[in-house]
Amino acid sequence: MPKDKTDSHNRIIEAAKAEFMEYGYSDASLRRIASNAGIQVSGLYKHFKNKDEMFSSLVEPAMNGFYDLYHMIESEYFDNTDPSELQGERFDWESKSEAVRAVTYIYDHLDEFKLIILKASGTRYEDFVHRVAKLEEDVTYRYMDLLKEKGYKIKKTNPRDFHLLLTSFVEAMFMPITHGLNREEALQYAETMEEFYNPAWKEWFGI
Repeated sequence: MPKDKTDSHNRIIEAAKAEFMEYGYSDASLRRIASNAGIQVSGLYKHFKNKDEMFSSLVEPAMNGFYDLYHMIESEYFDNTDPSELQGERFDWESKSEAVRAVTYIYDHLDEFKLIILKASGTRYEDFVHRVAKLEEDVTYRYMDLLKEKGYKIKKTNPRDFHLLLTSFVEAMFMPITHGLNREEALQYAETMEEFYNPAWKEWFGI
């Protein structure tokens, strides 16, 4: 019967995660991973093609889940834009708790996001925050266009300034990781983010 690879695979995953956490992707050693997993280096290649694939196996599910959450929030923006719901002082984005929901998800997958944010130099994931910022920028512009179509006068903004400000907003969502905040502290900070940014965006767009 073929030998069950599940146990050795799990040991490799645990050893790889510990290695990447301590040394980061660039300085991680396949030799140390193999040693800590109790196998030969050649045995690693029965499970992963290379170090990049090993790192990806650790972070890709959590990253894709974050994008799924992002697109779910995005759909909520555009599915609830009836003019009667947009009248008055409260606009759609102010009820969404975007930062709180994002930070909650991040802390549900904290080790994976520590790898992405702190340990991914030299990988395809090192620009993850900027990719999220670009998505947020595109969605916000489309949302502002939709509000214009509904009759709202949206202030013209400087694209460069908007890009920089929005990038700082997205980066701020991941600062609890870089500053070592625990879950409770991170969620409190996310609420503070919303209190700070939501009125600022509304004022800046002239709504």
